[in-house]
Amino acid sequence: MLVANPTAEVIEGLVAVATDVDDDLPEIRLVADEGILKDVLDDFIVASNAANLVADGALSMRTAADEVENTLFVTPNSVVALVAAGGKVAGLVTDDEAFVETAFEAHQTHWENAPEFKLRTPPLSRVRETLGEDIGEETLADFDAMLASLSSARGDGDGLDEVTISLLVAARNEVLLYDISKWGEDVGIASKATFSRTKTKLEELGLIDTEKVPIDVGRPRLRLKLGADELVAASADELADEAQKLLDA
Repeated sequence: MLVANPTAEVIEGLVAVATDVDDDLPEIRLVADEGILKDVLDDFIVASNAANLVADGALSMRTAADEVENTLFVTPNSVVALVAAGGKVAGLVTDDEAFVETAFEAHQTHWENAPEFKLRTPPLSRVRETLGEDIGEETLADFDAMLASLSSARGDGDGLDEVTISLLVAARNEVLLYDISKWGEDVGIASKATFSRTKTKLEELGLIDTEKVPIDVGRPRLRLKLGADELVAASADELADEAQKLLDA
């Protein structure tokens, strides 16, 4: 299935539906405006699920400005144009054989000539697997609960992005900063430096505390702990909401 000129909402919906489908998916080839793709995939939840689909071979993405005005879903058997009106969306479908053949060939050529979009976010399945193995199953359970409580996890520097979420669940389980930042860098979430900077910001805001842990050789390492009483008292699925309140205060 070729998807041409999708809006941000279409991309988010497509990833969500494809993630929830248990049956075999068609191979989805998506050609979108680069700016729209970057904005949508700045959300860790969307991006990591999209990365799952890419890793499974169900989704591939390329960037190009499309000449069509509407979003099109083009298959070898039909063409569907999405049309919005009065707050509703409808799909106008044609299965005219000659038209469908021409449209499919045109958009297939458009796809082949478009540059590949490089998705830098790791697949959520890999994030979860390595978090459980490298850090611990309790931290993974808290990570899952916290992520499930969020509608988005955007890396805009102000809200709860993937680094902030990782540090908060690590602090809830008193994990060493070295361990969670090494895991984050190894899996491809962010560099150790980014984890360190975010830790400093959260510490300054009172969301987390640290304590020094002596080691045999070298400087002591820092153990992360939750700082604010509201966070200490919160359950894992309440942690995101309480943390956001403190960040907004």
